[in-house]
Amino acid sequence: MFPVRPNRTASLTAAQQAAVVQRQVHLPGQPVSVLFVCLGNICRSTMAEGIFRHMAQQPQYKDKIGDIDSCGTAAYHAGEPPDDRTLETLEKHDIFDYDHDARRITRSDFDRFDYIFAMDLSNLSDLERLKRENKDSKAKVMLYGDYSGTKKPEVVSDPYYGGQDGFDKAFEQCSRFAKNFLRDVVGEQGEEKTE
Repeated sequence: MFPVRPNRTASLTAAQQAAVVQRQVHLPGQPVSVLFVCLGNICRSTMAEGIFRHMAQQPQYKDKIGDIDSCGTAAYHAGEPPDDRTLETLEKHDIFDYDHDARRITRSDFDRFDYIFAMDLSNLSDLERLKRENKDSKAKVMLYGDYSGTKKPEVVSDPYYGGQDGFDKAFEQCSRFAKNFLRDVVGEQGEEKTE
């Protein structure tokens, strides 16, 4: 009988496990594509996309990022621009160049993107169901809050029916998650180790 090999990823957080998978799936230098998903695609997912696009322009990520987009699990706001409060929050943090028309997720998104990030558990459940219908999909579906930087995943609560503080909190979370993802996954793409 052969000895049982220990599962080296068992003690890792979900984000760390995703980074291991990322290194296994992508060839060095291959761009990483990401899709952000919430319910209506006018608040959280658009904010996450705007922040991620802005951060991905940094020189160390050049040629490491492929497609970046966002969508909703529902078509309530299809064709509409982001919520004004989302745009105002982005602008308050010097992100002025963001433009988007809301859309609903499609089957082809599961083949187009490497990562599909849900903003909350309801979005995640919807995405996992859709992925099961598209079994050969390359996308890794996960909660964006798995990149919280803590041992505990976080959800990005929908600020649509609340005040500005909900948009500010969503901005803080999405910024932190983007930094962690870029550092942990994208930052390692194509880097050669020197001794």
